[in-house]
Amino acid sequence: MLSTLRDAWKIPELRNKIIFTLIMLFIYRLGTFIPVPYIDTEVLQQYISDGGMLGLFDIMSGGNFSNFTIFAMSITPYINSSIIMNLLTFAIPSLERLAKEGEEGRKKITQYTRYLTILLAIVQALGIALSFSNILTEKSWMTISIVIITITAGTAFLMWLGEQITESGIGNGISLIIFISIISRLPSSIVELFKLVQVGTLHWLSVVLFFIFAIVVIVAVVAVQEGQRKIPVQYSKRVVGRKMYGGQSTHIPLKVNMAGVIPVIFASSITMFPATLASFFPSSSVANWINKFFAWGNVFTTIVYIILIIAFTYFYTAITFNPIEIADNMKKQGGFIPGIRPGKPTSDYFNKSVTKLTLFGGVFLAAVAVIPIVVGNIMDVNLQFGGTSLLIIVGVALDTIKQLESQMLMRNYQGFLK
Repeated sequence: MLSTLRDAWKIPELRNKIIFTLIMLFIYRLGTFIPVPYIDTEVLQQYISDGGMLGLFDIMSGGNFSNFTIFAMSITPYINSSIIMNLLTFAIPSLERLAKEGEEGRKKITQYTRYLTILLAIVQALGIALSFSNILTEKSWMTISIVIITITAGTAFLMWLGEQITESGIGNGISLIIFISIISRLPSSIVELFKLVQVGTLHWLSVVLFFIFAIVVIVAVVAVQEGQRKIPVQYSKRVVGRKMYGGQSTHIPLKVNMAGVIPVIFASSITMFPATLASFFPSSSVANWINKFFAWGNVFTTIVYIILIIAFTYFYTAITFNPIEIADNMKKQGGFIPGIRPGKPTSDYFNKSVTKLTLFGGVFLAAVAVIPIVVGNIMDVNLQFGGTSLLIIVGVALDTIKQLESQMLMRNYQGFLK
């Protein structure tokens, strides 16, 4: 990883991209120190100290929620709007046609996603203001409006920041913002673990086992992310004049986990949605029922979380991998899989292979995300910084380094051609 960064730094264009990304992330970190007015953060932190869904949301926001900064809602509304737009693209024919129109269609869908993000941010901000009205130092429609406008503007700015990183920097901007948010909470989470050991709530052996688990997860995530199944492809020979073309053998690599950590981020965001819904009915029987039934860590929520991770793994893989298109391209170029007829049998073979790989990848992601939750329930300890956070950290780091390596490779080829 360090050697990749060092080599990339030697290329002026990539060096500028890295510097731009670091500047954008630094601006984000500066914003995490700008508080929202009229908020009593001490009262809010008492809610979050109980753990549960609010604790997870605070980690994903990098502590912005507990400190109630301008980025209190983090990038959650954007993630939710992206999920909704992806689902609508499959459900509404006009959006599906728009998605297939290339760059222009993608720009329009991105614009719709931005509008939906602002709408969801306003709704979520209103829910937070109504649900946690006792954290307001002054209760009036003016102060509530200021809070809603401020944190909605913060989310809009984060969305813009993420898009700038994606377009002009290195890596996926939204993923990097979540990555930095979680990393910023890592030192305080480790301190909390040792505090639990000091007061006797947690045994020191449990802390050792947690760090061993973290190392195993890092190694396992790297192995699964790098793992692939190579599908052999043979190209038939063609005679043109007196020359013979083709006849070579190659392979198509199918990644074990094509979706990366996107399913975990999406599933976490969806799992938090009931808590947002309950915020519109503060101190009501509906809110109490939702908070009890969808409490983070209980059996029902954990099962839903597992199902969502696996479902989003299949969903995102279906978006990124099209077996019919690959089979058609192979047929046009005279390629075939040994023992499999070209056309539909080839696409069926790809579909079957990808389905098996995706199931393994989805179950792996779900297992790593859920094991710390189950262990925390058994030991009666709130392990907020668990598998979900580790998956996102390692996954985003790997994806960013891979993108950097691919850009280096592309520029090396360009230099060779010149």
